[in-house]
Amino acid sequence: MTNVTSPVQVGQAVPDFTLETYLPTKRDFGTFSLAEAKKAGKWTVLFFYPADFTFVCATEFAALADQYKAFQAAGAEVITVSTDTKFTHLAWRDHEGELAKVEYPMGADRTGAVSKLFGVYMEAIGLALRGSFIIDPKGVLQSAEVNFLNVGRNVEELLRKLRASVHCSKHGDEVCPAKWTKTGDVTLKNPGAAMVGKVHEALKR
Repeated sequence: MTNVTSPVQVGQAVPDFTLETYLPTKRDFGTFSLAEAKKAGKWTVLFFYPADFTFVCATEFAALADQYKAFQAAGAEVITVSTDTKFTHLAWRDHEGELAKVEYPMGADRTGAVSKLFGVYMEAIGLALRGSFIIDPKGVLQSAEVNFLNVGRNVEELLRKLRASVHCSKHGDEVCPAKWTKTGDVTLKNPGAAMVGKVHEALKR
């Protein structure tokens, strides 16, 4: 992975990185590579969290498991990431009932290098904040969300942002308004001088 002096920001290219993973569907270990994801034309959703065998994290994992197939259908791979080992991931998946349906890869960022790349690493305790990041198939960071340790994330909103990012990547003359949820919903087309002060009318077409 390329050395960086500051976290990557939305709109910037993400340096290639790799992560050791636990693969629940295979009950085996593997590796995630951003370079390989780009080569395969995949979107990447990184879901950082503080630690295995914790509390809010378990509820987030269950919510993510419920929507995993929808993320895949949108063209993305989801990788959860903490600074735990891949062995701890295996044990947590086996012992916590909230993780019973988890099938997505669980990434092990033992050195915190990837967490630092995205600006979610807490140096004092060696854990990651709750950060969600969407990377497009070209390796550009399209979305970033960071919560503190005590607030769980809305996975449906993360899925909405992925779908919106995919839609905009295919329709360069459109932008997705706040209530956009899926292709077919109203978008704002060709936003420019003619639309200034007339967004309300544009949404009613």
